[in-house]
Amino acid sequence: MTTSPEKTDLLAAFAEQRALLLLTVQGLTDAQAARRTTVSELTLGGILKHLAQGQETWTQIMTKADGELPDGMLDMAQYRMSGSDTLPALLERYESAARAAEEAVAGLPDLDVRVPLPRTPWSPPDPGHWSVRRILLHLIKETAQHAGHADIIREALDGANSTARR
Repeated sequence: MTTSPEKTDLLAAFAEQRALLLLTVQGLTDAQAARRTTVSELTLGGILKHLAQGQETWTQIMTKADGELPDGMLDMAQYRMSGSDTLPALLERYESAARAAEEAVAGLPDLDVRVPLPRTPWSPPDPGHWSVRRILLHLIKETAQHAGHADIIREALDGANSTARR
């Protein structure tokens, strides 16, 4: 199956945002990844875990296209690095989820494919449909937003960030 230039460009933008996020966790211990450095509850490990869960969830929404709420989508534990989580395991999950999301998008005929959205507590009675394009743009936005959070958390941790290593 050939890939359109738009699909190629969007997948490249998604990969770039993921790479920026990954810079913020380089060289950290599990304890550092789990540490809060701002008034926010967010931690680097928690962000990584949440984004892995998000990629898994949206990949399932795209591929199953059944409108069902994926397991774990509303689980608030996805935002916290638990005592049993390790940074290497979270990184492996994140990278696996990224590969699956990219493969799902690449395997669809085009970005105009529409999939039903699951019903959530905050959605209207009929949440409607999104195109794969909109889902991919949502994943890019979500990753970019949290990469910015991660930069601030890392800078407060040890002065490093995605552009200045210590």
